[in-house]
Amino acid sequence: MSGDIRIDLSRLRRDIEDLGRIGCDVSGGVSRPSFSPADLEARAWFKDRLASAGLAVRQDGAGNIFGRLGGEGRPVMTGSHIDTVLNGGMFDGAAGVLSSLECLRRIGEEKARLAKPLEVVSFTDEEGNLCGDFLGSRAFTGQLNRAEVERGLTQLGLPLADILQGTEFSLESILETNASAAPAVEAFLELHVEQGPTLDDEGVPVGIVDRIAGKHYRLCSFLGKAGHAGTTPIELRQDAFLGLADFALRSTQHVATRHYGSFVTIGRVAVRPGAFSIVPGQADFTLEFRSASPGTMAALETELFALAEDIARTRGLAFVSKVVDATTPLAVAPRILDVLTEECGRLGFPFLKLTSGAGHDAQILAAAADSGMIFVPSPDGLSHSPKECLRWDDLEKGANLLLASLLRLAA
Repeated sequence: MSGDIRIDLSRLRRDIEDLGRIGCDVSGGVSRPSFSPADLEARAWFKDRLASAGLAVRQDGAGNIFGRLGGEGRPVMTGSHIDTVLNGGMFDGAAGVLSSLECLRRIGEEKARLAKPLEVVSFTDEEGNLCGDFLGSRAFTGQLNRAEVERGLTQLGLPLADILQGTEFSLESILETNASAAPAVEAFLELHVEQGPTLDDEGVPVGIVDRIAGKHYRLCSFLGKAGHAGTTPIELRQDAFLGLADFALRSTQHVATRHYGSFVTIGRVAVRPGAFSIVPGQADFTLEFRSASPGTMAALETELFALAEDIARTRGLAFVSKVVDATTPLAVAPRILDVLTEECGRLGFPFLKLTSGAGHDAQILAAAADSGMIFVPSPDGLSHSPKECLRWDDLEKGANLLLASLLRLAA
């Protein structure tokens, strides 16, 4: 019976370990940003694995790679990404893609009857090394901004067009991937390591995500006036760095006290001129805030920038900013939650429902189809690190839940 199908953990583990060797660096981490030589090698490896599993392989203009089991119609889709951050781990994204491959491989081997086709997908540049997060899934769902793609610099400091040189892709091929209509997808499921400590701390092997937080990224600056550090009186200074320091402390306090459970982070700071003996005249910084509540996201946007403007006026500064990227919070569709929770109960797996503070391709796919996520624990909550890991028996449970849920959705 199809309900008795289980994954082959040893084969799945070999796939993950084989892929983890591609882009492995001297520190033991994995560096595989999209369209890098390591990524191109990983893409070829993945296509070969799809073909060996008897799946119909295709690739779109954004470099998203698909393997289909079954005939025509709206597919039930599953997958994640195989690109990584620089010096990242071997499980973020890859565990989801290869668990999805293993599920389709086992379903095909058992010749389970499907009313709808199944597809595994690996999306391009989920990590945002190229042009904001989720380049591939946004291209697939028709959500790319042409101006941002054409003008934006990648994390590597080069225009995207330059990075695409020598590949089979171009700005136009990416932008035209799905520019006219949402793709025909029945449902989407993504398995992922949690990237946080909750499941590990609670000793629970499976997480069912009921919400995914939205995020808002900005590049910001406080603009003041540079001056000599030995001759400009403190009370007359227009010190841009002090404006930033004041904002960092007060914004954190504001979110912690008024919007507990949401987050604000300043991840990168640069002061100018940036030298001894000069009062900083400019402080550039990245600002992000996240929440699972749409109302809180709107409130944070209003309140944090009002706070920045107030600090700027008080200190004789100017405050400027521009949006880099934004996603809206996602409440997972009830029918997907029902399938996941019922299959978890049938399989006898303990689980927790939890919110994902990190963004995922599943969040973007929700524009096209009901979309959900399965988490497996991240020991010590580590992610985006060479020390990122998982327990294989946890992954086995998560992948078997994925397999059972795919069969249910495709029945």
